Amino acid sequence: QVQLVESGGGLVQPGGSLRLSCVASGLPFSTCNMGWFRQAPGKEREFVATINRSGGTTDYADSVKGRFTISRDNAKNTVYLQMNSLKPEDTAVYYCAARFNLFMSRSIYDFWGQGTQVTVSS
Repeated sequence: QVQLVESGGGLVQPGGSLRLSCVASGLPFSTCNMGWFRQAPGKEREFVATINRSGGTTDYADSVKGRFTISRDNAKNTVYLQMNSLKPEDTAVYYCAARFNLFMSRSIYDFWGQGTQVTVSS
């Protein structure tokens, strides 16, 4: 049974930082491209970042480029999202996702986690 479990969300002030983690089980993690997405209240889910199987290639949404960093540790079956210079508009539920494909994608993923809430507010 595939499981993706996110953690690290919470309440942070504007300008602050958070580090999200997603631990995967039940799948060959090192062969999956991994992604982070988010969904704010009343909005559609949107792409945030993705990383390829080796961790050598990444891609970011324009809205987070330069502020967020995606990384992975294949020995720990874990993908991370370091979020710096957070803004109120970053408030959302953040989801990690796994993709069984050679190619990276901003939209098509096979498995999803349950999400972790990130709230940016003073």
